[in-house]
Amino acid sequence: MKRTANPEGVQRRTLTGLTSRLALGSFWSSAGVEAGITYDDYRDRVPLQTYDDLAPCIERMKRGEADVLCEGQCQLYAQTSGTTADARKSIPVTEAMLGHFRHTGLESLLWYCTRVHSTGVFRGRHLFLGGSTALTPIPESLPFEAFTGDLSGIAALNLPKWIEEYFFEPGTEVAQIADWQAKIAAIVERTPGADITLLAGIPSWILVLAEALRVGDGNARTLQDIWPNLECFVHGGVPVAPFLDELRGILGPTVNFHEVYAASEGFIAAQDGHHAEGLRMMVDAGIFFEFVPMSEFDERRIPTLGQKAVPIWGVKTGVDYALVLSTPAGLARYVIGDVVRFTSTKPARIAYVGRTTLQLNAFGERVSERDLSESLRSVCRRNGWTIVNFHVAPLFSSSVTGRVRGRHEWWVELKAGTALTPTGPIMAPELDAELRHMNPDYGAKRSAGTMDPPFVRLVMPGVFEQWMNHHGKWGGQNKMPRCRSDRLIADELGGALQFAKD
Repeated sequence: MKRTANPEGVQRRTLTGLTSRLALGSFWSSAGVEAGITYDDYRDRVPLQTYDDLAPCIERMKRGEADVLCEGQCQLYAQTSGTTADARKSIPVTEAMLGHFRHTGLESLLWYCTRVHSTGVFRGRHLFLGGSTALTPIPESLPFEAFTGDLSGIAALNLPKWIEEYFFEPGTEVAQIADWQAKIAAIVERTPGADITLLAGIPSWILVLAEALRVGDGNARTLQDIWPNLECFVHGGVPVAPFLDELRGILGPTVNFHEVYAASEGFIAAQDGHHAEGLRMMVDAGIFFEFVPMSEFDERRIPTLGQKAVPIWGVKTGVDYALVLSTPAGLARYVIGDVVRFTSTKPARIAYVGRTTLQLNAFGERVSERDLSESLRSVCRRNGWTIVNFHVAPLFSSSVTGRVRGRHEWWVELKAGTALTPTGPIMAPELDAELRHMNPDYGAKRSAGTMDPPFVRLVMPGVFEQWMNHHGKWGGQNKMPRCRSDRLIADELGGALQFAKD
């Protein structure tokens, strides 16, 4: 890890290698990308890109056209989960990107071993609770053969043979199952006798699996009762805070948590120390990183913000940035929609803050997913409540002056049977106090009276499950959006709640 302690030199070399690849793609060569150009020239010639900007090129690649965004053809496309407002995206996964994911996945585990001073995790099997490895042919690509699937499934399907044989669970047949309930049942049947040392997946779905395993073994209180050598839980994709206490209780007393930050576009960072230090960026794995300060970011004019972006050697700690990637799959200066905050610059460590589009700012409060998750976790930990799911939206009201004002509306599902189950009016003041303490912008709006106290709805079991099932998001790598600055999801949850009552 010494080679990445000062990330500037590594990232400059990464850009040199990437521009050599990008220059072989007709789209980027026509934009002026040449092998070995300087960062300043790269920034001047290539505007920031969104998926919509690159979608026509990706469609050409799906039909077999070569040398479009990068050298050669591309047969594999990772399909993002999307939200109710966003169409699913097809992200190219080239041979170079498969190599990137293999390299970073192994390096992440080596960082874990260094951190805990043990290689015991490699003495057993690794259970990955991800998407199906069964790939779907893309009909419009014919006669060229192209396929789409979850990134977790694509990665699992392209593991080195030695990992597939000696480490990978739940095995190739179970991994292909697309139906979530059927996959859980198959894992419960297959794995109780296995020597599982590592478990990986999105926290909320791991809790679903753990409950099914404990039901299958009436004597098991934790997963370590079923898998005595379980030592590592790899998590990512969503803030773990709302589920942390329940996970610690259900996994077992000596299980270590290992956080990773991976997206369909690339493996970005992984834990190399205490979780409070942030995640160390994978600066030497073929991806070039840039960052746009959120104070300058505007979703409506992304192509004009190219000069606002700074490389890794220009960032500051404590500032929220929109993340920009250039990858071996031909995505150049691509805005992936994530917001990060640096906790350290040498070495480069970050914390995931949330999504650029999924935040609360209807009243100028600038509240992130991370703020909401940490606030709710603090309140629930203090009172002994266990979180199942939640979503927060603005609730608008009119004023005599005609100015827009209102409050936050929280939709919260707690686990049945938790101690001293509250009512909404009991929970609301505590959430308000936590968020005021955590987020100065929210605190200022509340103190000035331009925002009213929050309103909390405690919903019956099944409302979030119904919403996610309706949108095809139950299981796999899917995540519940924690917040939006509109009421798109909140109004749908209201409809689900009314349906459940009827």
